[in-house]
Amino acid sequence: MIRKYILSIALLLTFFQNAAIAQGRNKFGSRYTNPFGVLSVTAGLGIAYYTGDLADGVNMKHLGLGPSISLGAQYRLTEHVSARGELRFYQVSADQKYSKNFQNNLSFKTFNPDLNLGLQFDLFSFNRQAPINPYIFGGAGVTLLNPKAKIDNEWVSLAPLTTEGIKYSRLPLVFTGGIGVSFKTSQRLSLGVELCNNFVNSDYLDDVSTVYPNPDQLPNDLARRLSDRAPEIGEQPRQPGWNRGSAKSKDSYLFLQVRATYLIGNRMQAIERRKTRCPKF
Repeated sequence: MIRKYILSIALLLTFFQNAAIAQGRNKFGSRYTNPFGVLSVTAGLGIAYYTGDLADGVNMKHLGLGPSISLGAQYRLTEHVSARGELRFYQVSADQKYSKNFQNNLSFKTFNPDLNLGLQFDLFSFNRQAPINPYIFGGAGVTLLNPKAKIDNEWVSLAPLTTEGIKYSRLPLVFTGGIGVSFKTSQRLSLGVELCNNFVNSDYLDDVSTVYPNPDQLPNDLARRLSDRAPEIGEQPRQPGWNRGSAKSKDSYLFLQVRATYLIGNRMQAIERRKTRCPKF
């Protein structure tokens, strides 16, 4: 009886061991890799789109699109979750002559960097090696505001001029959320498409937020000209206190990017590769 009992336990252990080994292999036949610490580098290229006080609807004549570029890395935490960080650059613009508030004649263009840290949640596990893997992500970071406007054929930085009589922070927080899908093209390289919205904790991405100030409170003539540009198109000067923008909602910018992710591996894999390249005799 004892011998049969031991034999049954041995067979059961063998079964579970074989099951574990089978689960430790993905559909391509490679062994299970501990996902924690697996490092990848990322790069993205696409377009950026602005929403704020100077865009009161989608106008196909002037979408204000600009380029967006991102460089970053992903550090895998679990089968489904990765930490991600990116340095990104984007350009957006808007011009009220294409909007229902054309009479105000305000416009801007900006090229800004931002730094973002967050988490990515993949639908399929890392070891499944799915050829198509949708994901969602979210994060937070900062961006450097540098709105400019063109006057007398020159681009002038608006923030130092305090065109609304307010000195605002040029380094606001940004909260990011989005979706994407990656397509595995090789064992290490994946290509994909990603859409994300970036909510700025400021209403001054475009240098427009509240009301027209008293011109006497502005620092110089250039600030007064850029604060109220209605006279340039024959409109009457705006009175102090009239709406220049709306502080009810803050600005945001959206990215649509094509992205590449290259898997470097983890520390143990790097050690094994070095052993393979440099055998000891």
